[in-house]
Formats: sequence, C-alpha cells, structure tokens
Amino acid sequence: MSDGRLLSDGEEEEQVGFATALQNLLWAEAKRRGGIPADEHPHSVNALRPDSPAARRLHLRHLEVAAECGKVAEQVMEDAAARAGRAGASYPEMGAAAGITRQAARNRWPQAVGTRWYLHTLTGRQHPHGAGTATTRSRDKAVATGWDAVRKGDAATGGAVAAVVCDSERRVVWACFFDPAEYDAVTIKVPDDLIDVPADGDEDHQAWTDQWAQFVDAEIERRTVRA
Repeated sequence: MSDGRLLSDGEEEEQVGFATALQNLLWAEAKRRGGIPADEHPHSVNALRPDSPAARRLHLRHLEVAAECGKVAEQVMEDAAARAGRAGASYPEMGAAAGITRQAARNRWPQAVGTRWYLHTLTGRQHPHGAGTATTRSRDKAVATGWDAVRKGDAATGGAVAAVVCDSERRVVWACFFDPAEYDAVTIKVPDDLIDVPADGDEDHQAWTDQWAQFVDAEIERRTVRA
C-alpha cells in the first residue's frame, strides 16, 4: 500500500524485487499442494493453457495460497505493531509505516500502544540546555516528577528549568517551567507547534528540543523583565 511518498529508483526496484520473490513463493506452494515438483513445468502462472482443466485446478490452488498469505500477513502486521508499541512507537508512526492514517492504525491495532507517559525536561540555567526523558505508566507520576524536578532544579546550575508530559501518542498534555517572577514552578501552555513531540532518536527530536528551549528562554526573559 502506498503512503503517498514518491519512491526513489532504488526503492521501486526493491519493492518490485520483493513482490516477485513473494509471487514465486506463492506459486511454488500452489504447485506443491497440487503434487507438482518445484523443478517441473509449469514454472509461472502463465505457463498453462488458460482454458485447460489443469490450469483451473492449479490456479484455484494459487488463489487458496494467496488468500492464506493475506491472513498470515495480517497476523504478522498485528504482531509487528504490538512489538513496535512495546518499543515505544506511536499510532502516527505505525500508520506511516503501514501506509494508513493514525486513526486507522488505532482502529486496526487497538491494543498495540499501551498506556505510557513521557516526561521531557530541560536542564541547566544557561542556553544551550541539557535534556532528559523518562517514561512512566502513570500520568500523575509523570506530572509530579516533572513538577518536583523544576521546583528543586532552579537552585542548581544543572537542575531542571522546564518539563512537559506527553501521552502515548507523544502529544503534550501538561507543561511547567520555573517562573522567576513567582520564584516557583508554574504550569504553562506550550504553542501549538510544540504539541507533537518526536520520539527520542528521531531526526526531528533535537529540532523540537531546540524550539522548546527557545520558547522557555523567551518566557523566562519576558517574566524576568516583568518582575
């Protein structure tokens, strides 16, 4: 299934090669079930006279094998989605991999993504900041941990100055930072372009962290002047 992305020549060649290998495998299995040795005629789906009884029987075997392949592929996809979910993948990522939408992936594999919450922290009072990530099974624990880290972190150069908590689809559900005007941690709404957080290791994650740091620095400066 296409995801709408233009493929390079190399990628198209790989897809054609994979499809050919799979077709050959299915045809070989159809022949095996029909009692025909792998090295004997017919060697391809077009090698029999179309209207012959032998062709009818063998092509029905081929259809049977192809139908089973679809069922096996569905099970393989379900297993792969579950393993990806345990590894921290989100429904948008699964949808992109399968060439379907995020909602379609959620509907197709509803148990793949478990309940997990991601806590991201910015550390250090000076830019550039350090960054940290933790994963919990409880939203309350993630928020409490972030809140405490920011409250305690202001006194130390390497302490936390801001925190965000994301749900299992890596969307921000809570954020705070150390407000110099209040001299305490306060909750804050992050801009819309920071709501979706790329996973650690993704090529876009560092760009998101840098943008988040710039937002926090600007807020600290604005509130420092106001104080």
